[in-house]
Amino acid sequence: MDTSTIILVLVVIALIGGVAWMMMQRRSQELRTRFGPEYDRVISERGDARQAESELAARQKRVDRFDIHPLDQAERARFIDAWRTTQSHFVDAPPEAIKDADRLVSEVMRARGYPVGDFEQRAADISVDHPVVVENYRAARAIALANERGQAGTEDLRQAIVHYRALFEDLLETREREVAR
Repeated sequence: MDTSTIILVLVVIALIGGVAWMMMQRRSQELRTRFGPEYDRVISERGDARQAESELAARQKRVDRFDIHPLDQAERARFIDAWRTTQSHFVDAPPEAIKDADRLVSEVMRARGYPVGDFEQRAADISVDHPVVVENYRAARAIALANERGQAGTEDLRQAIVHYRALFEDLLETREREVAR
């Protein structure tokens, strides 16, 4: 091979490497944008950015196969009424209200088209479309489990209901509708 051929091959290899690097950077940025704080949490948990990004991309592919849809007005109104009832029960029976809130969030997820498997899978699925409030869901669930063991105080339960409400409102898309009005 002559020198010009070697240089040409090296330039082509460098270009291919540069394009591959740019595509990986773009993918990372897209995942970071889509998953927000969940992106950082998964990287911290996995300890490896590529492994974490593969997991997040797999979550996205999984959720893209679901038929996630908004609730109709009647369903939304029914869930809002059920939430108000749950929240009013909190005053007299906080532990039971937390159980109701957890159940109600699962019902809304099911109604929207999310499969309702084990908690970790639900949280992973929710993180695709609701990355900001998925941490609220995890925190609320941890408090609910502590509550079941008799290890949650009233302030913990109050915080759990606040966390559940944030996810509940996000799932019902009430904030988007209020902004649109």
